[in-house]
Amino acid sequence: MHASPQGRLPAYDAPPGATYLGGGRTAFSVWAPLLERVEVAIIGAETRHVPMERDGWGYWRATIDDAPPGARYRYRLDGGDEWPDPASRHQPEGVHGPSAVVDPQFAWSDAGWPGVPLRDYVIYELHVGAFTPEGTFDAIIPQLPQLKELGVTAIELLPVAHFPGERNWGYDGVYLYAPHAAYGGGAGLRRLVDACHAQGVAVVLDVVYNHFGPEGNYLWAIARPFFTGHYRTPWGDAINYDGPDCDPVRHFIIANALHWLREYHIDALRLDAVHAIYDLSAYHLLEELADQAHALAAARGYPALLIAESDQNDPRLIRPVAAGGYGLDGQWADELHHAVHALLTGERLAYFAGFGDMAQLATAYRRAFVFAGEYAPNRQRRLGRPPTGCRPEQFVVCIQNHDQVGNRAVGDRLGDTLSFAQLKLAAGAMLLSPFTPMLFMGEEYAETAPFQFFTDHGDPDLVRGVREGRRAEFADFVAAHGQELPDPQDPATFARSKLDHGLRERGRHRVLRELYRELLRLRRELPALRAESLDDLEVLAVDEAARTMALARRSAGGEAWLGLNFGPAPAELRPPEGDWAPVIDSAAPPWADPDAPPEGPPGAALAPYSFRLLHRAR
Repeated sequence: MHASPQGRLPAYDAPPGATYLGGGRTAFSVWAPLLERVEVAIIGAETRHVPMERDGWGYWRATIDDAPPGARYRYRLDGGDEWPDPASRHQPEGVHGPSAVVDPQFAWSDAGWPGVPLRDYVIYELHVGAFTPEGTFDAIIPQLPQLKELGVTAIELLPVAHFPGERNWGYDGVYLYAPHAAYGGGAGLRRLVDACHAQGVAVVLDVVYNHFGPEGNYLWAIARPFFTGHYRTPWGDAINYDGPDCDPVRHFIIANALHWLREYHIDALRLDAVHAIYDLSAYHLLEELADQAHALAAARGYPALLIAESDQNDPRLIRPVAAGGYGLDGQWADELHHAVHALLTGERLAYFAGFGDMAQLATAYRRAFVFAGEYAPNRQRRLGRPPTGCRPEQFVVCIQNHDQVGNRAVGDRLGDTLSFAQLKLAAGAMLLSPFTPMLFMGEEYAETAPFQFFTDHGDPDLVRGVREGRRAEFADFVAAHGQELPDPQDPATFARSKLDHGLRERGRHRVLRELYRELLRLRRELPALRAESLDDLEVLAVDEAARTMALARRSAGGEAWLGLNFGPAPAELRPPEGDWAPVIDSAAPPWADPDAPPEGPPGAALAPYSFRLLHRAR
């Protein structure tokens, strides 16, 4: 930008792109501060080029009377190349094709929807393409009743912003305003959200604001100051949030977040890898985003939650602004996963270094973070800060998710590694914690399909680079196991990752799902499991040799005792003196493996790889 901008930036409810005004009229807006001339190319039997006018911030605008929904368009830059709209609402011909005008009108039936408070969230993470055979938003809708019956209160969609091809995890998105056409586009997403709200289920959308995908990203050509060389992310060029010309960049991103919340009635956004959002300005992007989202929530009458993913164990993300925080609502806390996984599998490589002791699991229960200022072996430095004053529900925990499964060499799930008893123990260890639980699609019935890394890039050099990168990353695995890596570009890799929902009705799969359902019922109904504070949990005993632990969960309505046996032998683990009532024992006959010989009722000792929950009134 060569001169100081004049006037104000657009309001956040006026995002860039093509805004349909009705009656065939559409307003177009694109930020291209370094260009001398921009035109809208309306594509038809004869392409028309309509001049746009530039304002002091570098936005180019034009309103065209005969550009109805479905009209295809591009932007012509300085009389030369024509490119799709970076703020496109629909890319019907893929990332390199023209953009399309969309009418956002929809007959919503969720008036009066109260939303779901974070304290009641039970999140079910799913990939739209792999969750059903059809791989669409609409195909999820028939599955909602069984998820509701299971105890799920929120589904979390992996990113749906338009990416190259038809299959991708979603983290290669390049059109942040356009739900992927292969999934059913914006209309399909609206139908899904409306159906979820009819079932009383909230919708969390995974959004990526730390980088753009490498294929189909035309922001470099249209709005070069969008990116900065001052920082670097593991996935590509960093977004310019604090350098020269950053104000319209911040507007683009915050307006996008509010667009999902406003136009699609999304309940919460999961913010991908916020540690790779670099912003040294006085008003951090995350704080500004939180302010805007909470203002929108107040206006619409139900929550608009922001849940961050971060690997820094930094409670500043979720602390109130008045306490020096950014004011986000929640964050992922991966270390309960790491502690449980290392104890049950014996894995110690990469981020499992430093885990494998019962003491780490005890620390995870007490404060969500295992490392909160202590030395972390995998980082070779101190990590994190204590989350003093934070609430239990602000931490989202899991025993499986898309990263922890999909970033393994062959995408194998815990069901491929653990015994049935260990799977039940892992479920109890997570669902009986005081934190917000998240299930990964199919986890509740031990889905046998892997979740592998899949792509559908069209650039041969990029395809080659992805393949070579995977081979280099997992060279030791291939050498040790003599097993070939799945080819990310092979459609069979994607096909292998699709769920078989029929499994949930059969044998041990059915029993495991029933256990999940019962544990989620107990979370809702047992007062002692309704944590108000991190101090409501006490670690009563830890035995490293026996690999056992006893916890107390307390509330005004009662006290629960939880015994966990991560060892291969029975363990004598008893609650304090008192009038305790049995609630659930994972080794009891109702939860036995129907495909294995019966073991009889559990004795006084805690069975190997099992948990037991007791309760008493206070």
